[in-house]
Parts: sequence; C-alpha cells; structure tokens
Amino acid sequence: MNVLIILAIMLCMSMVMIGGKKGAISFLSLFINFLVLLFTVFMMANPDNNALVWVIIACFIISCVNLFFINGINSTTIAAFVSTVITMIVLLFFIYFMTDLTMISGFGEEEVDELSMFSLYIGISFVELAAVVIIISTIGAITDIAISITSPMREVYFHNPGISRSELIHAGFAIGRDLLGTSTNTLFFAFFGSYLGLLIWFKDLSYSLGDIVNSKIFAAEMITILCAGIGIALVIPISSWITAYLLTRVRVLR
Repeated sequence: MNVLIILAIMLCMSMVMIGGKKGAISFLSLFINFLVLLFTVFMMANPDNNALVWVIIACFIISCVNLFFINGINSTTIAAFVSTVITMIVLLFFIYFMTDLTMISGFGEEEVDELSMFSLYIGISFVELAAVVIIISTIGAITDIAISITSPMREVYFHNPGISRSELIHAGFAIGRDLLGTSTNTLFFAFFGSYLGLLIWFKDLSYSLGDIVNSKIFAAEMITILCAGIGIALVIPISSWITAYLLTRVRVLR
C-alpha cells in the first residue's frame, strides 16, 4: 500500500510540474474515472440491471470527464465528444455480435481449475459481460484519437478561416492517418506486455501455435485489440466530418 501511495504522489507531482493546473485536473480525472467504473461494476452486478445500458452510461460519463472536465467546453471537445459517442454506440453493437459469434465469453479451460470451487451462476450474461470488457478497454483510445484529430483541425481552421469544408475534412483524414498506425501498435504491445506471462505459460505447456490461437483467453484479447483498432479507424472519419461541419457551420451562421 505504501508503494502505491508513493507512486501516486510521484505521478501527481510529475503531472502538476509539467502540466500545471491542467496536469492537476488530469490527475483528479483518473480518480473520477475509477469511481465511475467502480460504481458501474456494482450496478452491473445486480441481475435486474442491463450491463450494456450501464456501460453506455459509464462511457458517456468518462467521455465527459476526459474531454469537458480536463479541456473545458469548446468546439474541439464538443466535436470529440459527439464523435466518441457515435463511434462507441456503433462499436457496441458490432462487439456484442462478435462476442456472441466467436463464443469468447466466459472462462477458458486454463482458468476452470482455479474457479471450480465457485459458482458461475451470477445472474449476468457472459456475452454482455465480454462486450462490456471490450468496450471499456477501447473507450480511452477512442477518446484520445478523437481529441487528437479535432484539436489540430480547429487550429488549421483558425489559421486559415477561408478553408472549405472538404479541405478541412481532408486535413482531418491526414491527421488521422498519422495517428492510426501508432495507436493500433500501442494497443498491440500493451496486450503482449500484460499477457507476456500467459504466453510463457503456453510455451511451458508445449502449446502449438494452433492451440494458442484457438485458446479462449488469447482469442478474447486479440478480438479486444482488433475491435479497438476498428474503433480507432472509425472515429477518424466521424470526428473529421463532425469537426468540419461544426467549424464551417459557425462561419456560415456568422
């Protein structure tokens, strides 16, 4: 516990020293998001509540915290928020379909022995639970890409107010292409970093490549990465179109 407190203090000091007031707000947002997720878990634990509805509410609140609480309310954050919400809703239906189709919900055979003493009848759909896990894993990356596109687009518009909507959209796509590769690779290496022990265990158990690929644990994590990558790819055109519309619409109204 002392180590966690010391690391939290070091993180807070680093964020405040480098980011100033915004760094302190960003640090506070971490705890707010943690409380939101904790509350969402408690609400989903009630069999009478729909897990998908609560994860949508949680993503809505997390997006508000990450965008409006940290960066304020302006054209950039509004466009990023709308883009995030649209992308997450579209992605949610796709993820639910994929988790049901691929049957990655529940526990893998590597986990059964450890859970054999517990009852799995918890009153929650494991398909919904798997979809919720993937959605929560992708919300941060999608929000980050959205604000990373809308903010430069606003700067492009302010420095060239006569730019047309199509040219502004093209600029957004150009920015998104530069972010697409690095963001998807970040998700990929985050998976291998967090599951390196599992991969070593697969090797010690003499799993073949086919066994590893068809393992439910490995497949679930790979589907999470692929769905997150799809969400990142989707948010690029959505945020480009919405930002260009909002910026040029203000100019037309004037």
